[in-house]
Amino acid sequence: MRVGVIGAAGRMGSTVCAAVDSAQDLDLVAAVDPAGAGAGGAGGTRPRRAIAATLEALSAGGAEVAVDFTAPGAAVPNALWCARRGIHAVIGTTGVDERGLAELAAAFPAAGPLGCVVAPNFAIGAVLMMRFAEMAAPWFDSAEVVELHHDQKADAPSGTALLTARRMAAASGDWAPDPTRVEALPGARGASGPAGIRIHAVRLRGLVAHQEVLLGGLGQTLTIRHDSYDRQSFMPGVLLAVRQVASRPGLTVGLETLLGI
Repeated sequence: MRVGVIGAAGRMGSTVCAAVDSAQDLDLVAAVDPAGAGAGGAGGTRPRRAIAATLEALSAGGAEVAVDFTAPGAAVPNALWCARRGIHAVIGTTGVDERGLAELAAAFPAAGPLGCVVAPNFAIGAVLMMRFAEMAAPWFDSAEVVELHHDQKADAPSGTALLTARRMAAASGDWAPDPTRVEALPGARGASGPAGIRIHAVRLRGLVAHQEVLLGGLGQTLTIRHDSYDRQSFMPGVLLAVRQVASRPGLTVGLETLLGI
């Protein structure tokens, strides 16, 4: 399968390029990044491919799938561009809102033939963490989500944290109210997410991507935590999406369906 990577000069994009390049059944045919055009090549073991400035490189290279790790304001227009040219899309950019998802659903209708996979987190362990939190939600009275990321992450809270809270809220609507009446510092209790589940965002140098789900009940607590220490942790999920997107017409949000959970 012929693959193009958008955002190829960034840390995630360059890691995706190397992963695609190292896969025997995939061919890196285009690397796109206006910020990195002409700065060098992208790839891994095979001859490095020059980074192009525009999306036209995807068409020129005959890309069948485009992987996007850019920014929310760019990822959706990039995917719409791909849809108009018959290219499947895999989006790892976080922060795509409901409006953006609606645009993608319209551009990639379920009737096909094109597919689009949007995942807030491609780490398979993170997907399992969300599933475990969803399973545990009906058995506890209170819950909070703490997500921790590197200091270059622009959006907060993370897409993973929001999706986790949504899935927990859908699994149980019976949560104890927040007892806090006075905040000595505004925002000390974090953001109120779905069903009032509190979400806290930490930005710190030295981190990559981490999340804890804390659930509490009478006399007990349950902590579900996932840690990504290296961007390589996302690559099995990215490659899974690349390999399956063509067989899944329409918009798929999250890796759960691809993993069968």
